[in-house]
Amino acid sequence: MVLKAVTCLVTDRNQSNRSDQGTPATHGINPRERHLGLRAGTMPALATGSGNDSGLYELLSALPSQLQPHVDSQDDSTFLHNMFGERSLHSLVKIHERLQHYEDRNPAPILDNAGSLATDLSEELQGKSASGEIRELLKLLAKPHVKSLLSVHDTVAQKSYDPELPPLPDDIDDDEDSVKIIRLVKNKEPLGATIKRDEHTGAILVARIMRGGAADRSGLIHVGDELREVNGIPVDDKKPDEIIHILSQSQGAITFKLIPAIKEEMPSKEPKMFVKTLFDYDPAEDKAIPCTEAGLAFKRGDILQIMSQDDANWWQAKQDGHANPRAGLIPSKQFQERRFALRRPAAHVLQSQKISNRRSSGFRRSFRLSRRDKKTNKSMYECKKSEQYDMADVPTYEEVTPHRRQSGAKHRLVVLVGPTGVGLNELKRKLLISDPQHFGVTVPHTSRPKRNQENDGVEYHFISKNIFETDIHNNKFIEHGEYKGNYYGTSLDSVRSVLSKNKVCLLDVQPHTIKHLRTAEFKPYVVFVKPPPIERLRESRRNAKVISGKDDKGSAKPFSEEDFLEMVSTAQQMESQHGHLFEKIIVNDDLTAAFSELKVALKKVETDSHWVPISWTHS
Repeated sequence: MVLKAVTCLVTDRNQSNRSDQGTPATHGINPRERHLGLRAGTMPALATGSGNDSGLYELLSALPSQLQPHVDSQDDSTFLHNMFGERSLHSLVKIHERLQHYEDRNPAPILDNAGSLATDLSEELQGKSASGEIRELLKLLAKPHVKSLLSVHDTVAQKSYDPELPPLPDDIDDDEDSVKIIRLVKNKEPLGATIKRDEHTGAILVARIMRGGAADRSGLIHVGDELREVNGIPVDDKKPDEIIHILSQSQGAITFKLIPAIKEEMPSKEPKMFVKTLFDYDPAEDKAIPCTEAGLAFKRGDILQIMSQDDANWWQAKQDGHANPRAGLIPSKQFQERRFALRRPAAHVLQSQKISNRRSSGFRRSFRLSRRDKKTNKSMYECKKSEQYDMADVPTYEEVTPHRRQSGAKHRLVVLVGPTGVGLNELKRKLLISDPQHFGVTVPHTSRPKRNQENDGVEYHFISKNIFETDIHNNKFIEHGEYKGNYYGTSLDSVRSVLSKNKVCLLDVQPHTIKHLRTAEFKPYVVFVKPPPIERLRESRRNAKVISGKDDKGSAKPFSEEDFLEMVSTAQQMESQHGHLFEKIIVNDDLTAAFSELKVALKKVETDSHWVPISWTHS
């Protein structure tokens, strides 16, 4: 049985003009594949208006006088008269009206064989006396443009729009397997398929069909199809690279001869799945990818639509909102996690040790302190350490969905993260001053005794040491620590208290505690505030006479060179280890500019749609 098929692929003429020759892929865990760098053809489309209004010419002619009362200047009036008085515009409008009127009559062709009728007429006139009119008519009918026009007329009249099938090869044996003969037109868009040689049979097989590509849209090429010929050239004895070379040298229509796979793929009905990428990826640097040219590059934070997960190691995805419908290869979540796990432990342990050493030398100020406690230069608080949790947390992809805050719903928690001295407290203070009814901060808990001028629930929530230890055991604190024998910390309930008042809760924490706040209840919007390059950091902090704190005698203490180096180094480590959790990064080069940028971002959180983990909306 012989199956004949043909496809004509319509593509976007704005696709990037890439080389037709596939890039050889390196060996990986999958069999080597080569990308078919074929470009599918473009068919021009005629766009027609569908308006039913008549009298368009009269309407345009009357427009200048109708618009006259609304025109402010003589120049505008002259422009309108010149534009609507243009003869070419009048001619186009008249043609439009005539065509519209003609179309409304639903015209039908008188005959559908004008081409053959013209040929018969030419043959009959050849034997007549050669008068001037006959010679002129014969010359006219022999013109290629007239013949093409009559051919198009007959095609439209017969509504015969399907392309002609190529002739069957004469050398097909009766016992030969069913074949598909597919003719494509070479142009800009890649075919969206890869080929490989079967290790056992030596046959050239279609290894992969990229979702949304030309081959996928045609529905005629499937994974497992065996490629026998390209433009009549047998490929049984050729390497995939040689086949790619044949394609790159071909011009115009290209014909494939394929043996269909035993079981053709059924169209996938996978639901739409979107993921946020938590790492950078460049297929050109990935030695394991089956086909480099079929890979999809992305940056951390990009949103991808997953088109296929049929391959356990290589998913197919495309950039959300990208005009190119063809998917590209990306490492699957499981495969990438395994690769990260193999190469991260040593560096990660070293980084964790550095962070632990930094904490032991003095804790970062994490919470608002009472007036008397502010005189000390050392921070009193320590976050819950979660090094083992961090080690198991390998960021690859996070499934996300669009989310917009509904009117009347609680605000998202705003989490500020950054190194000591970068300006988190200053930004919080400016936000509170700008709108104290809209923004709020948490009140810390402490186990120390209340002083005379203090009020419970204002400076601190004062609780006993036993209750504090019980709350620590029950994981009620986001951060906590001990200073001079007393506990201090910020509780989850204090965050809930601010949010329940329909306020935006502003919280600055150690970055590794963010994961404990990433719940459907809080939906945290994480802002990373980072310092500018060290040269600009020195200049901006010293010009603004910003101090790093106070010394043991209570005197103002300016930033030292060591402070600047520590700030930049800490920011780099925070971004490297926790950057996948940050939704907004602000460089605090100038406090006023950073505050304006932050306020605009927080306004958008309340009004615009944002991508959030799908678990936040399905809880």
